[in-house]
Amino acid sequence: MSSLDELIGKAKLLHAEGHSPSQIADELSLSMETVTWLLTQQKDTEAPKDIHINWTVIGGNADMLRDAALLLLKRYYYGEAEARDCTPTDIPAPDLVVGVAHSGIPLATIIAAEEGAQFTMYHPKKHAQGDNPVGSMSGNFAPVQGRHCLVIDDVITSGNTMTDVINHLRNHGAVPEAVCVLFNKRNIQEIDGVPVYSLFQVSRID
Repeated sequence: MSSLDELIGKAKLLHAEGHSPSQIADELSLSMETVTWLLTQQKDTEAPKDIHINWTVIGGNADMLRDAALLLLKRYYYGEAEARDCTPTDIPAPDLVVGVAHSGIPLATIIAAEEGAQFTMYHPKKHAQGDNPVGSMSGNFAPVQGRHCLVIDDVITSGNTMTDVINHLRNHGAVPEAVCVLFNKRNIQEIDGVPVYSLFQVSRID
């Protein structure tokens, strides 16, 4: 069985278990376009060019997950220090850490605890219901108004979700300082003036 067949099988199994396409996209670290193709496999259409990232070895081990989160935090400080031509210790800590549901939440929680910062979570619009879905912050955690925010997720693919997060924060009186992800699939360096820092740049060579 090929890796593509295995991926199709995983997507269909998750769908049969009740996962929505957007949830499957998060679970498999794939774009919505790719997940739609995996589930439908329309005739005379090629598979979208995407990269499947499986980091469950880290995600399933709390100690390793903490190590990954702290590496991501260090990446933020070193990236900002390079951009500002100063030392990492000169970079102010964020007031609030935003975890993008779902995979960004544990990483953001660990980072917030390490920094003594507040925490909140963002529900992307791809998870919302209705004819006109919108993203939203959870009301169960810290408010964002007036806060300098660090946005955390596992993977950035198209950048659309991060654009939504940044716009939401600005519209609610917050300052997005940076976006930090483990894996950057598109070599995105900034979104609407907000720097993007990643541990790994992932490229597809055809």
